[in-house]
Amino acid sequence: MGSEPSVITSLRELAALLGERRGLFIRWSRDLDGDRANGGSRDSLTGAELPGLSANPLDVEDWWGERPIRLWAARRLHDYSHLRRERGPGVKAWVLSGEEVGRGPDNEPLIECREVVAIVDEAVMKEAGELVDRQGCDEWGPLDRGQARR
Repeated sequence: MGSEPSVITSLRELAALLGERRGLFIRWSRDLDGDRANGGSRDSLTGAELPGLSANPLDVEDWWGERPIRLWAARRLHDYSHLRRERGPGVKAWVLSGEEVGRGPDNEPLIECREVVAIVDEAVMKEAGELVDRQGCDEWGPLDRGQARR
């Protein structure tokens, strides 16, 4: 990967980054170097090789309006926070820039990674969860397919 990516240590820091740059994605991975060497993700249901890395967009959408970017960032982190648990120890949230090369089976962007921008510190994940919880919506949580099997 070359130089070490920076570490984002607060939601405020992530929000500032999102206010400055577009074309950023979050990728949950234990081994980003290995992911990049393989060139793409794999569909866990069928085993099909995908033409890029599964990632989730971080760009703030126009419809978000004047709501705080910090809350947007928290929600984007919280949406797939269950992947840290499901994929085991050492899984991190990586902020990447890249080009979308397709869509995966969950309609997620598949990207060709151009730059590893940062790693999101575990403390930010905790902060994101707390901010989402403070919104008071009991019907909303991580997009965890595993919950449907329980």
